[in-house]
Amino acid sequence: MEGWKIGIVKRDFPETPISITPIFHSSNSPFIPLKPLIMKKLKVFLISLIIIIASNINAQNITQSIRGQVIEKQTLISLPGATVILLGTDPVVGTTTNNDGYFVLKNIPVGRVSLQVRYIGYHTATINNLNLMSGKELVVNVEMEEKVQKMEEVVVTASRKGETINQMSSVSARTFSVEESQRFAGARNDVSRMAANYAGVSTSNDALNDIVIRGNSPSGLLWRLDGVDIPNPNHFGQLGATGGPVSMLNNNVLSNSDFMTGAFPAEYGNALSGVFDLRMRDGNYDKHEFLGQIGFNGFELGAEGPISKKNNSSYLINYRYSTLGVMKAIGIDFGTGTALPNYQDLTFKLNFPTKKIGKISVFGLAGISDINFLFSERDTTQDGKDFYTYDNRDILSKSKMGVIGASHTLILNSTTYSKLIVGASVMFNENVVDSVSTETNIPRPYYHNTFTDSRFFGNFYINKKINSQNNFRIGVNVNRIGMNLIDSVYEASKDRFVTGVDINDFTYLYETYIQWQYKLTDNLIFNPGIHYQQLALNNNNSLEPRFGIKWNLSKTQSLGFAYGLHSISQPLSVYFNQIELPDLDYFLPNKNLDFTKSNHFVLGYDIFFDKNLKFKTEVYYQDIFHALVEQKESAYSSLNNNSFTRFSPDSLQNTGTGYNYGLELTFERFLDKGLYYLFTGSLYESKYRGSDGVLRNTAFNGNYVFNALAGKEFELPSRKQNAKHKKFITIDAKITYAGGLRYTPIDVAKSMKNHQTELDETRPFSEQFDPYLRTDIRISFRLDGKKASQEFAFDIQNATNHKNPYMMMFNSQTGKEEMINQLGIFPMMQYRIVF
Repeated sequence: MEGWKIGIVKRDFPETPISITPIFHSSNSPFIPLKPLIMKKLKVFLISLIIIIASNINAQNITQSIRGQVIEKQTLISLPGATVILLGTDPVVGTTTNNDGYFVLKNIPVGRVSLQVRYIGYHTATINNLNLMSGKELVVNVEMEEKVQKMEEVVVTASRKGETINQMSSVSARTFSVEESQRFAGARNDVSRMAANYAGVSTSNDALNDIVIRGNSPSGLLWRLDGVDIPNPNHFGQLGATGGPVSMLNNNVLSNSDFMTGAFPAEYGNALSGVFDLRMRDGNYDKHEFLGQIGFNGFELGAEGPISKKNNSSYLINYRYSTLGVMKAIGIDFGTGTALPNYQDLTFKLNFPTKKIGKISVFGLAGISDINFLFSERDTTQDGKDFYTYDNRDILSKSKMGVIGASHTLILNSTTYSKLIVGASVMFNENVVDSVSTETNIPRPYYHNTFTDSRFFGNFYINKKINSQNNFRIGVNVNRIGMNLIDSVYEASKDRFVTGVDINDFTYLYETYIQWQYKLTDNLIFNPGIHYQQLALNNNNSLEPRFGIKWNLSKTQSLGFAYGLHSISQPLSVYFNQIELPDLDYFLPNKNLDFTKSNHFVLGYDIFFDKNLKFKTEVYYQDIFHALVEQKESAYSSLNNNSFTRFSPDSLQNTGTGYNYGLELTFERFLDKGLYYLFTGSLYESKYRGSDGVLRNTAFNGNYVFNALAGKEFELPSRKQNAKHKKFITIDAKITYAGGLRYTPIDVAKSMKNHQTELDETRPFSEQFDPYLRTDIRISFRLDGKKASQEFAFDIQNATNHKNPYMMMFNSQTGKEEMINQLGIFPMMQYRIVF
């Protein structure tokens, strides 16, 4: 977190008085050198790790239990009598599920394990390389899929790895495990940063986890948690944003989830680029377990266990407090002055399965954060050198986010179930900006906003399986959107504050959809659907056809194609941006803006060379229309906004266009025998037209991204029998090479005149920085005892200290342009214990 900066950045078009863009920068080593305290801790950590590894080695009698439930994928009914086998055992270790589909395997040696589940008439499910630790039972819930073509004998086949949980996805989708977000070098236990390793995905900068998908603005991403759309789940996030420096989504409480990058199924709406469909796991319903963790993301405490063992109800809760906030409280100075991030979050889930009234779950996520950048309290002896004195501003920023929901899943009969989800969410931002005189060092009020977005939601769908070939899902979502938005900025020409947004009202967003899956055979699957959404604020609506097809050419090869029309509403502050008239009255020029829309076309091909080695390629084209541009002729387009861009011109219209096309390649070895690797490559173009009709590069047109990841897990050999621990060491590495960020060059003459950074508006995003290069390394050591598992991890991000450019700014003191670089070499440590 060291090296962050929040600033007020004037964007490309200065017609409006101010653009508020909270940006968390990361300086390289010339700005923030590694502190002696960090280096001292690093030495202590490495010495301790060597001592631990050299001490008594692992035991062979450390065991743990594996439990879970087997259900049918399309109807959610339990499958009694399913056979569960632990692969690689001789004699075979296995069991069968009880009347409610539950199973348990006890006294299994810790380490990597693989399960295979068989049931007559269903495809065999194989789950490989699960991580069984001594401190925590492994809970595995298995969904079985019925065969279209029945056979009397059971044919054992391995499940295709990487397939999505959502059965309606045909292409551009992938399931990821929580372990990947914990294991991938540079991921920081963050699912967003982990997803940046996938083909077609890039991040806008090191300090934010914004996700750029196929050249789209990160604002087009939809976050979904346990079936409901949620606000930005990141600390220090702003209203309408989708990213931030630190995620609230703690991967210690997540389950396997889906990530989609285009042409997604009909049940997802109000999104333009991609979907993060996240699921929280249920707590252990048989045993109380606890977690403690200290690392970059904070101090964490977690607990889970049964509420009632009789009906398998459970609880899961996790709390986190920012590490640097604790360090500040005990008097440790990290050299970042007043710019110290503070945050905390809480996540929970209560699960109540019943036989008569169905399954009821209650879940919640909440976080608060604040950060202050005070130019007035800077070290004046470091003027011109202190990274945190940018723009002569005092900036105070606060954010809060919370969501709570309750879901009810009811199995109506053997082929039909329904799900109802109700709840509420709120997101609050307050930003105070004071202008600081360089002569008197006295701050004066300049800008202030308080934005609150509060929502009540209700989602309901029915899933009906007609037979093994036909499955339908029909749903409706209603979202009541309450808004209390107000801001004001000082205008020197009027010598008073002028209000930009002032609204306290509510509206509704309605969505409904129908999705059909038709299996002509087990190898040819069609996924047609249609989605409809309407915004009550101005009654704009969108009817969106979706279609996908998956054709398994053989046991190892498949083709996929998908098309979808997708749309997204505009940020609330844009609809209510007001213009002051000469009589001091106001009017709203943007209230009737339509959705921004795009047509997605995707063609994909997969081949498995063996059960663990896969090659995948996709080509895509995305046609974007109804993008926001100015009513007067200009180069502005909303397609260039990142998720923290607060600027928009006064008067907008839906006449902008754009397009994205590209080729993606993935070559992956899934984890097997401790080894995995992943190579991804993306070649793409991203263009747009403003109201001036000129075709230009978007802000996100990096042209190419290449990632190479690899890791190896070793179980340390035994020296003696009946030792008290088993020990594992894992080494992971990652290299990213990508096209540099696009930027608008500085107008030096205008900047000198106004004593601040001014951009050359005639050449937006016409320049590109040097290519981005970053190497991350992660080393972890796990110690499994009889009752507890401990893990020590050490990450070095940007291990080569490569100086990747982030932005150009004008230094009014020197009269020259200066480069602001991204994150320099940055070591992090983590300790986790589970018991």
